Amino acid sequence: MENQVKERIDELIEILNRANYEYYVLANTTLTDQEFDKYLRELENLEAEYPEYARADSPTKHVGGEVIDKFKKVHHAIPMLSLPDVFNISEIEDFHARIERENGNCEYVCEYKIDGLSVSLHYEKGKLVYAATRGDGVVGEDITHNVKTIKSIPFTLFEPVDIEVRGEIYMPKKVLEELNKKRALNNEPLLQNVRNAAAGSIRQLDSKIAAERKLNSFIYHLPNPEDYGIKTHHEALKFMKKLGFRTNDSANVLVSGIDEIENYIEEASKKRDSLPYEIDGIVIKVNSLDSQKKLGMTSKYPRWAVAYKFPAQEVLTRLNDIVFTVGRTGRITPNAVLDPVLLMGSTVKRATLHNEDYVLAKDLKIGDIVSIRKAGDVIPEVVEAKKDRRVGTEKDFQMITNCPICGSLLEKKKDQVDYYCMNIHCSARKVESLIHFCSRKAMNIDGLGDEIMEDLYNMGFVKKIPDIYHLSDHKKDLIELEGYGNKSVDNLIEAIHNSKQNSLERLLFGLGISGIGDKTALLLAKLFKNINNMMNATYEEYQNIRDIGPTLAQNLFDYFHDEQNILLIETLKNLGLTMNYLGEEEKYHALLTGRKFVLTGTLSFMDREQLSAIIESYGGKTSSSVSKNTDVVIVGEKPGTKFEKAKELGIEIWNEEQIKKVITELD
Repeated sequence: MENQVKERIDELIEILNRANYEYYVLANTTLTDQEFDKYLRELENLEAEYPEYARADSPTKHVGGEVIDKFKKVHHAIPMLSLPDVFNISEIEDFHARIERENGNCEYVCEYKIDGLSVSLHYEKGKLVYAATRGDGVVGEDITHNVKTIKSIPFTLFEPVDIEVRGEIYMPKKVLEELNKKRALNNEPLLQNVRNAAAGSIRQLDSKIAAERKLNSFIYHLPNPEDYGIKTHHEALKFMKKLGFRTNDSANVLVSGIDEIENYIEEASKKRDSLPYEIDGIVIKVNSLDSQKKLGMTSKYPRWAVAYKFPAQEVLTRLNDIVFTVGRTGRITPNAVLDPVLLMGSTVKRATLHNEDYVLAKDLKIGDIVSIRKAGDVIPEVVEAKKDRRVGTEKDFQMITNCPICGSLLEKKKDQVDYYCMNIHCSARKVESLIHFCSRKAMNIDGLGDEIMEDLYNMGFVKKIPDIYHLSDHKKDLIELEGYGNKSVDNLIEAIHNSKQNSLERLLFGLGISGIGDKTALLLAKLFKNINNMMNATYEEYQNIRDIGPTLAQNLFDYFHDEQNILLIETLKNLGLTMNYLGEEEKYHALLTGRKFVLTGTLSFMDREQLSAIIESYGGKTSSSVSKNTDVVIVGEKPGTKFEKAKELGIEIWNEEQIKKVITELD
């Protein structure tokens, strides 16, 4: 009897999984709703009575129910890089011209750029093991419990392969519409757009909530296609579909040349509004994987693909006021206060006006009707004032002379367009500095965003950076605040404690030293190894570092010789924060370390990506373009224009034998 039960459970799982695949992936209905529901109820009853025979890939798991305490971190073995954006046909033509110049004629795959969030799916022997968000490209979050509720994502593949695939999770337009109708009836705030709705759904700790949101997916990328004998991106899409993944077949089109790319974009623009999901652009990828390898990568992007963003939509609204904010460096920024208006799925009430010159150049007056758009479909910006709509009651813009927070006289720095509050004790500067310290690229303390930090500052709990690490002393007070609770406060305190283990470069960036961005902070951390070495460094030592000019050198020297900053660092040391660089040690080679390289042509003994990685591991830098700052151009077969430019500029040129000799000498 029990064998028969197990066989029946297995049979029902196969029937229902196949029906889900045919409906959600192939858009082909093979079971009626009544048949599907009948089989599903039978399976649920059998699994409840015989839980020992329930399987992890059962379609009953799609309804959710798993609750987690927090999202675990996941390291991507192959980084999930973003794509460079282009905004007009001219930039696409430039991209195509570069591809032809460096690789000859190429075939491309054009795809819709789905407006959702990226996901990485990992399978072992054909079984879903875990799913992760993109995060910062290197570290994401485990969202397996919520991904299991998405019916177009298979638990079990048609072949028992070990594989990672990547794609986009999205919320269909109709689902958002229905969801907002329910939220309106319950007096809940409406979800502004499908992207935020999908991201919010996938970050629910309770998977039942995610299941109710009816998310969907398209899979579009195979990170290691060579492992499966695949030669082109288009083949990879077919291979992933064959395994059981939902690929966007009607939208993934092979094209040749700029005319066919433009035709594809024109057709996609016409279809955009009628699609059941939102798209915010078109992705254009070189089809040949050999060509992709040859074209290589930058530190941030693949050089064989671009994302064309649709032109920003513009709307009109009234400029009611211009108010001023103070940044962490004291910089004063004018901001437009607008009549609330819906723009590309979200309500816009404010937009930055950057600086005095920007406002004057656009001749903006308070009371103007202005057009606004979202730059890159994301950041609201004021395009222009509609001067023909003026009625005479508009007020001229007047730049302020005193800080809006502390009243200090503002100063305009030499050769800069910005005004600054020079009072280092200004509360606005302090709040912005605290927010920066906790931000993602700095100490990455989840739970200490802008509004929460402002609340903590105003309540007196956090007035300076060390106070962040004493928030556990105020646990009882925090729990009693509206919107907080035991779990959220515990999570916040844990995130603060974990931040103490961050490597030195995060702390350096978080300290907010003028002019020191996250990349420069990493460079300094690698070179100096610990903060004591930096505090003892001379101005000359800083200035001798490549890419550190006189201004940055002076900023660093001044910062580490200021008594208050020295006291702050000592306090943070005593609180247990890491003061050392924890990343990989950079190796040294006299011909590589500190030099800038450009690779061109085809190398016979290794691909350019591998060679770039070796050069960078020894402290060298690689670039895609030749300039007067280039030290060495490495030339393979068919080198192209970079070789010619290097000769014109008198730059040192190495052939394959020379770089091969250097590589064999390395430790």
